[in-house]
Amino acid sequence: MMVLITYDVSVTTDFGKKRLRQVAKQCQNFGQRVQNSVFECLVDPTQFTELKHRLEGIVDPETDSLRYYFLGANWKRRVEHYGVKETYDPEGILIVDANL
Repeated sequence: MMVLITYDVSVTTDFGKKRLRQVAKQCQNFGQRVQNSVFECLVDPTQFTELKHRLEGIVDPETDSLRYYFLGANWKRRVEHYGVKETYDPEGILIVDANL
């Protein structure tokens, strides 16, 4: 299933900046950043449960917020892109350059 995860982490303190980095790192482990605080994560229910548990263990619910948007299995028909950043298909072909 495709889950869109958005977050807003207060960075008024050094600890807040650390939380922001930790949230982004966890999201990167499960998906692709599509905007500054927005990730598309193609996960199964078990992976989503793990990611949600990790994220909610990082954020401070008094100052931060997380939002989960469930786009489901037919997510490609629900996502439309316009603008400068190239879109990507997490289910598409992956090309690896052996020279790197």
